[in-house]
Amino acid sequence: MVAQLVALVREAAAQARLVARGYPAGCGADALPWTVIKPFDDHVRGHVERDPRIEDGRDQVLIAAVNLAEARPGDEDDVPERERLVKAINDLEWVVLSRGIANRAAAAAGYGEAGARLREAADRPSP
Repeated sequence: MVAQLVALVREAAAQARLVARGYPAGCGADALPWTVIKPFDDHVRGHVERDPRIEDGRDQVLIAAVNLAEARPGDEDDVPERERLVKAINDLEWVVLSRGIANRAAAAAGYGEAGARLREAADRPSP
């Protein structure tokens, strides 16, 4: 069962949203994109089959993070950029949960059978 991998996707998105909402505290402009995407890269990306939609979603998160980093923190100009970043994170979470397929690395890590769709576990209610 890929429920554990689904939980990792949700946790990575939650961590990314915390960083986005808390920026600039805790990380500089140069580090923001990589800090936002790190939980996804560390815990999810290597456990799902490569999919262009997932990679595009990841790229959109990085682009939105750069745009937020280039906005002046604390200025009202950063509010739309922050919202775009949170939306990009939400979109990445959705695409991984709806399109993601566990790969062999996920199976080796005990996250379920290779080839299992994350959508099936994501649609089930939590116990």
